[in-house]
Amino acid sequence: ADHDFILANRRGSALGRKALSPVQNFGNALASRLIEWGWGYAYHDLGPLRLIRRTALEQIAMGDRGFGWTVEMQARAVECGLRICELPAQYFPRQGGRSKISGTLAGSFKAGTVILGTLGGLYWRQVWQGEAKGEGARGKGSTGGRGARGARTQAYPEKVELNVAERGVLWLSALLLLAGAVLTLPHGDLVRAPEAVPRFWWGMGVMNLGFVLSWGLRSVGGLWFWGIAIATRLIFLGMYPGDDIWRYLWEGYVQTLGFSPYEFAPNAEILESFRTPWWTEINHTDVSAIYPPMTQLGFWVLATIRPAVTLFKLAFIAADLGICALLSHRFGPRATLLYAWNPLVIYSFAGGAHYDSWFLLPLVAAWLWFDRPYAQSYRKTPPLFHWLGSALLLGVSIAVKWMSLPILGFLTWRALARRKLGLALLVVAFGLLPGVVSALPFCTLQTCPLIPTDSFFVVNGRSAELIPHLVAQVWPASRESNHIYAVPLLGLLAWLVLRKRTFREFAESYLLGLMLLTPIVHAWYFTWLVPFAVASRNWGTKLVSLSAYVYFVLPYRKALGDPSWVMQDSERLWLWLPFVAGLLWTTGRKFSTNHPPDSLTLID
Repeated sequence: ADHDFILANRRGSALGRKALSPVQNFGNALASRLIEWGWGYAYHDLGPLRLIRRTALEQIAMGDRGFGWTVEMQARAVECGLRICELPAQYFPRQGGRSKISGTLAGSFKAGTVILGTLGGLYWRQVWQGEAKGEGARGKGSTGGRGARGARTQAYPEKVELNVAERGVLWLSALLLLAGAVLTLPHGDLVRAPEAVPRFWWGMGVMNLGFVLSWGLRSVGGLWFWGIAIATRLIFLGMYPGDDIWRYLWEGYVQTLGFSPYEFAPNAEILESFRTPWWTEINHTDVSAIYPPMTQLGFWVLATIRPAVTLFKLAFIAADLGICALLSHRFGPRATLLYAWNPLVIYSFAGGAHYDSWFLLPLVAAWLWFDRPYAQSYRKTPPLFHWLGSALLLGVSIAVKWMSLPILGFLTWRALARRKLGLALLVVAFGLLPGVVSALPFCTLQTCPLIPTDSFFVVNGRSAELIPHLVAQVWPASRESNHIYAVPLLGLLAWLVLRKRTFREFAESYLLGLMLLTPIVHAWYFTWLVPFAVASRNWGTKLVSLSAYVYFVLPYRKALGDPSWVMQDSERLWLWLPFVAGLLWTTGRKFSTNHPPDSLTLID
């Protein structure tokens, strides 16, 4: 009466273990271990004798009619939260004939292939699709609409019929986004053409008007969602890029020649004969590579095909659209408009050609994997794949841009909090693996010059910063020591590790704090926050998506002949005040209720 699903465990008795053939023992052990890794429940046998309540069997909704039915029933029982029990059973040697499965090599191979294929299909469905009704693993004890702690479903359903006025807003929003993109397209050369920035602001203003209108939409269809997301990015594909792209091209190009960009700055004498027609466009030619090793390998792969701006842009857009797909799959198209139709995001990756979408894609995938809605339903420690899959994806993000590294510390701590030292060590190993492997082509036993610690950027570079600027007003000497801000950042990280429980909460809070503390801020850095704001609806991120364009006063002044790259106090105020005010508003609403405002976890 206390269980929904009872299995006979042939391995629970000495006679049963002896009677099982080596093939049966191996197959049972392999399938049981895979279920434990994938679903977090340790079975001991795939025994054919089993009892299950009719209601539980209907809940499982069996589909396999072949050799995979045993593992399907057992894996789905865990997903559905059934009360499971294994009882020892006597099992005797076969009295006659030969098994068509374990008795022949061909039969064993066929059955094993089907079983592994069934488990793979079930795991894929669990990870990326959940269950259409109730998100699968919630089962008994379901919260009905809740997944990760403190989260709730969307405020509005995705599929609602829009009235005439709402359809008009949708059309107007889309037209403004497209028209603004067309208006902005000719004005991408922000550093050399003094007239470019004012016209750039005008075009982006039109786009942002359409973007703000989209905030009020109750629903948006997939055709609208993807049509505008792709069309605006394709329009920006033809825009003159930001000056970082030339360094990407160069560092990929010199790798095809056999040189390491970590060892030779662009102006190195040994590279002089290889200079291209666009070499003069490279910024800070006296500084060697500052991008992590997996990024460099990405540059090398693209440059091997052709060191061309359009090709690199397409690679960044592909990752950007991948983020759109992941977010819309989890949260729905309407909520994902905050990212997919965000002009700052569209410009940063498709127009300005900044590679940050490469590190955001695996970071978002790691977040959505770790904070899967049904992950909280496991009664024991979540399965191994839950941790290692997220750690590996996060490791890719770290190997593309170092900023993701502190999040690995959070995952490690969460494993240690469950008193799983071995799991914590595996999380660290999987999280560092992509960076270590991708660094091998650039390192030797004697040197590994992946970060130019003596460069201007690391030591005292500044750009549009907030807290470091305020500190410098009372402590001018601090302008020459960027490293001092590692101390408050470490303090913030320690506090967040102890306070936050989900990947999203920690990652978003860390990145918000980083924006405030870092001495170097560029407009496209704020795109790091936008995917997480799709879930949290953080008003600081929404508002800074509009105010970040104040940053472009810096290239405007440079185009006018002022290379100082310093903002006036009034400009800094216009950039940061919306961000801080929105952040305070969201935080205030969070503490005035029992859950974060407008927090999202599932598609309706």
